[in-house]
Amino acid sequence: MNTYELSALLRGNPYPGRGIVMGRTTDGKHAAIAYFIMGRSENSRNRVFVETPDGIRTQAFDPTKVSDPSLIIYAPVRRLGSYTIVTNGDQTDTIREGLAAGKTLEQSLMPRTFEPDKPNYTPRISGLMDGFGNYILSILKSAEGDPMSCRRCYFHYENPKAGQGHFIHTYMGDGDPLPSFEGEPEQVAITAPDAETFANEIWSSLNEDNKISLFVRYIDLSNGACTDVILNKHQ
Repeated sequence: MNTYELSALLRGNPYPGRGIVMGRTTDGKHAAIAYFIMGRSENSRNRVFVETPDGIRTQAFDPTKVSDPSLIIYAPVRRLGSYTIVTNGDQTDTIREGLAAGKTLEQSLMPRTFEPDKPNYTPRISGLMDGFGNYILSILKSAEGDPMSCRRCYFHYENPKAGQGHFIHTYMGDGDPLPSFEGEPEQVAITAPDAETFANEIWSSLNEDNKISLFVRYIDLSNGACTDVILNKHQ
């Protein structure tokens, strides 16, 4: 499999939608996580990331302009013990509750499918990383726009290689309807020495009109300490 520069993939796609990156730094000492959101409508763009005790949540930048909070307000990142859960919707809570009950990621997501936003049927993408830096990426998507058929794909990465990560996103690009992500998560190089550098690399590569918010976390694999960076277009 080819290894791509994440910044090049992002610059070449004006609308990947929401994206999750998980991997390991070049020195092998840190696990790396990134999650970003993009939007085309005023309702979708009217958001920021804010910190919570166990992660982050989305929040309306201007509450008076919210037309439909159902698919835009959620907790994208939460912790459970040594696990970090990252998703593009309220399935974050579904996964956390399932793990707490002793279920696997796959078992936890069985009650969920893609989002009900006809005609896009936006895929639900999720990532789960353990305290050793192993991770799973998943996507629940419609079968070529058929709302009666759900495709469940899971990708497990055990003992990931230093300097390497994987990138999954909701859309292949802009369109009407929006085309769902296809294939395996894209293998990307992770060369940034720290969370701030990684965040700046991603943020500067996202389409200026469509980018909304970005979260980056570096986890010290020796002690579990986290360094987080949040960037919002609306400050």
